[in-house]
Parts: sequence; structure tokens; C-alpha cells
Amino acid sequence: MGGFLPITMKDIARELGVSVATVSRALKDSPRISKEQRERVQTYAREHGFSPNVIGEALRHSKVMPMKVIGVIIPQFAHYYFSTVLSGIEEEASARGYRIMVAQSNERYEREMAICESYYKNKVCGIIVSQAKDTTKYAHFQHLIDNGVPLVFYDRICTGVDCSRVVVDDYMGAYTAVTHLIDTGCKRIAYYGTSMKLEIAKNRFNGYKDALLRHGMPVDEHLVRLCDNRTAAEAITPDLMELDNRPDAFFAVNDDTAIGIMYTVRRLGYSVPGDISVCGFTNGQRAVACDPPLTTVEQRGKLVGEEAANILIGHVEGSIPMDRAEKRVVRTRLIVRGTTK
Repeated sequence: MGGFLPITMKDIARELGVSVATVSRALKDSPRISKEQRERVQTYAREHGFSPNVIGEALRHSKVMPMKVIGVIIPQFAHYYFSTVLSGIEEEASARGYRIMVAQSNERYEREMAICESYYKNKVCGIIVSQAKDTTKYAHFQHLIDNGVPLVFYDRICTGVDCSRVVVDDYMGAYTAVTHLIDTGCKRIAYYGTSMKLEIAKNRFNGYKDALLRHGMPVDEHLVRLCDNRTAAEAITPDLMELDNRPDAFFAVNDDTAIGIMYTVRRLGYSVPGDISVCGFTNGQRAVACDPPLTTVEQRGKLVGEEAANILIGHVEGSIPMDRAEKRVVRTRLIVRGTTK
């Protein structure tokens, strides 16, 4: 952990054989705790470098605070979806008197951990985060929660900790998209997805798989590939098109991957959607800038951001209890354009 958040109220409680509530009250100098107990807890906390999240605590018990800053972590600024989520967070936060501090993890666990540490030291009143692709350990998130910092996940949720989250209905989005491909005559539908370590990847793949099975079509492992960007799509698509029983449609985990597929199959001499149908997932600006315009699942990122900020501020101000994990789902919708029949 590199010394990040070395001690929590839970740690102090365990070491001293008291409850977390007793530690919290003692650190606030509450008269409900005996003078001896208060001194014992405060001395232990001071000697072990405990630093409570004063801003978050004060905001939950006061209507006036000079600094109301929410920390936001996004995986990558370059992705259209994350920029729309950020826009939603900023608008909702600003309307309610909060500012935001933003950083990107660049899909790296170590960077994500460092950002969490920085936000904690800067006393943000809460954090909104979409976890990095290579995050498999969650102690940095749990430490924030243990120290009273409200945490809300969006899009890529962390199943390792129980806290508030806002997600889109990835399963139904994928199921609807693949059903549309089947309904328009596609028989061999390839799937390009991201790492199954991520909950969104599992949900989208399950939507794809269940749509096939519901229509009596088997899942062909040769048509399921780990691919979530345009460069990779352009590299692996020619191999699939050389199969004796080639795909006649592709469903991709995001728009950039779908666009990479589309331009590759056209370069190989196939028409879209005459020979090959292509469907993406995001509905970013590039979906209408490509030729033909892309059929895709709209994620409604701005609404996701607004919901995440709404929950976070609820935790900070006390309208949503800190120990209640608020879980909200934003519905997706299929936008049919020119890459499907």
C-alpha cells in the first residue's frame, strides 16, 4: 500500500478493544466518552498518524463549509463516454454548490491508488470513481470507506467493496443489440469484448450469449475475441474474415472498436451492411461521423454522471446514510443507423 492511509478508525477500535463508534466519539472529544477513554484513543491515534477526513465529517453536520470539493477519477480522458459522465458530474455538483477535482488513472492500478491517496490528503469530501482495467486489489477503496470518505462507483464498479454505484444496464443493452442483429437476418455474430475481470464485460457478454441462445443459436468460441480498441480490431478482424464460416455481423464493446471493424471489412472488399452488419456500444460523436453512421447502444453518460454526483452529495450532506449502498441503473437504448440492415 506504500504507506497510504496507514491507520483507520476500525484499526484503532480493534487495537484498543472498543467499538468504531466509541473511537469516532472520542476523536471528536464527545462528553459521552470518559475522559480517560478519550485520552487513550486520541493518544493512540496521534502516535500512529491517524488523520480523519475532517471536511467530509464537517459537511455532514454543517450547512456551511468553505471547501466543498468532490474528487473524480476517470480511466481515460480520451473516451467520449467518460467525458460525458464528467459533464454530468460537474453540472450536478456545480448546481449544488460543489466543485470537482479530476484525475485519470490511465487504466493503471498504481496510478489509481496514488490518486486516492492524493484526494484523501487534500481532504475532498467524497470520491466518484470508475475503476481501472487492471485493478484487482481493493484495499485503497476500503481504506477510504473505513475513514469515512463517501465513495460512489460508476460504469466499472468494484465488487470487492460494498458501496454506492451507478451503472448502465449493460446486459439488456447487449441483449437488445444482438437481438436486433438476429432479427435482421444475421446468423454468425462475432463478439469483441474487454477483460472479463470487469463487471461490465461480464454483463455485456452475457447479454450477447443469452440473445443467441434465446434464438437457438450456439455460442461459437472462435467468434468471441478480447478486443476493445480500434487498433486491435483492425489487427484481428482479417483473421475472422478468412474463416470458412466467417461472421456476417459483429457486436463490439464500444464504438471505436466497432468503427475499426467496419473500416477493416470494407477494406477487405465487403459492404456494410450488405455483407456485414456492425453494432457498437456508447453512441459517441464518432458514431455519426463515420460512413455509414454506426448502429450502437446509447449509454447516456451525462445521466450516469448526474446520478453519481447526486448520490455522493447525498452521502456527504446526510440525506443518504453512509452505511447504505445506493444502487442505481440507467437504462440503455439501441440507436439504429446505417451499419445494420
